[in-house]
Amino acid sequence: MKKKVIAAGHICLDITPVFPEKQAAGLGDILTPGKLVNVGPADVHAGGSVANTGLAMKFFGADVSLMGKLGKDHFGEMVCNVLKSYDAEKGMLISEQESTAYTVVLAVPGIDRIFLHNPGANHAFCAEDIPQKELEDAALLHFGYPPVMKCMYENDGAELVKLMKRAKACGAATSMDFAAIEPDSEAGRADWRRILEQVIPNVDILVPSVEELCFMLDRERFYEWKKRSAGRDITEILDIETDVKPLAEECMQLGAKILLIKCGAPGIYYQTSSKQMLEKVGEKLELDAAGWADLCGFERSYVPEQVLSGTGAGDTSIAAFLTAALNGYSLEMAMHLAAATGASCVAAYDALSGLKPFAELEKKIKNGWEKM
Repeated sequence: MKKKVIAAGHICLDITPVFPEKQAAGLGDILTPGKLVNVGPADVHAGGSVANTGLAMKFFGADVSLMGKLGKDHFGEMVCNVLKSYDAEKGMLISEQESTAYTVVLAVPGIDRIFLHNPGANHAFCAEDIPQKELEDAALLHFGYPPVMKCMYENDGAELVKLMKRAKACGAATSMDFAAIEPDSEAGRADWRRILEQVIPNVDILVPSVEELCFMLDRERFYEWKKRSAGRDITEILDIETDVKPLAEECMQLGAKILLIKCGAPGIYYQTSSKQMLEKVGEKLELDAAGWADLCGFERSYVPEQVLSGTGAGDTSIAAFLTAALNGYSLEMAMHLAAATGASCVAAYDALSGLKPFAELEKKIKNGWEKM
């Protein structure tokens, strides 16, 4: 019998206008006040961690229940219709008071993505929205994007800690992904170091991006990175030894067990704790603690066939990693599959269209798929 998974947290409708494929040197080449920009048909699909990671895990064969909150509106109907096509809409909560979250994704070729986002009903999602019976049946709870879910970051993350502790008490493993934080927003003013100090000991698999993690743990360093990158993608200027590893070590000191730090196009840094710590991972995951213990490295990205959009690449990479862990893969192969999935994802405008089954990915890897 397959191990059951809950993919919960942030869900929205993603609207992505398709720009001409010509590379732009800067944003001003495309988006200038008063300029008419001709674009192709919009790519419209369900987005956010619940849809991207949850549906990708479902694609890879996991038994996944998706749980999020939508408004009773046209955008909510559109998201539900997408989920119905995957037989994955049953866990959605419909709010009469809140609107459905949406994101306009500006994926201009040659420029990092820009997101125009309305959090909508996600702000009202709380720990009690996940039924106790579902947690008792689950081997893994994956929760995504608390920085854009007000109930989850207010009061020093008390609601988030409550949810993770409930899952752990049921014997489920827990994993958590984050989202970019706007410094001037309410989330930006939250004490994220304090939140992570409370949450990380209750999370088995932590999978932030390097920018998100740095903003939370060392904001001064984050702004130094921004200055150093001079408008480019931050991940282009980072050094693994001096920039990424110090953040990883801090996470390990806070109690991280399995840590993946997404570093954009270059790849993913990973680090695991001791066998003794890994034995505290939710027992229903049945992790090989000895085989996964005391490992670290940098998994470089595979060369993609084409790059249309990075939307969902991080989420689907994590989906591949989590599914591999559920299926008893080694850490090394789980990392290979995560990187291979990211390279497959960017070949499509949405998070799911470019995905390939594990068997196909493993064949490409075995045949010497070129790395970045």
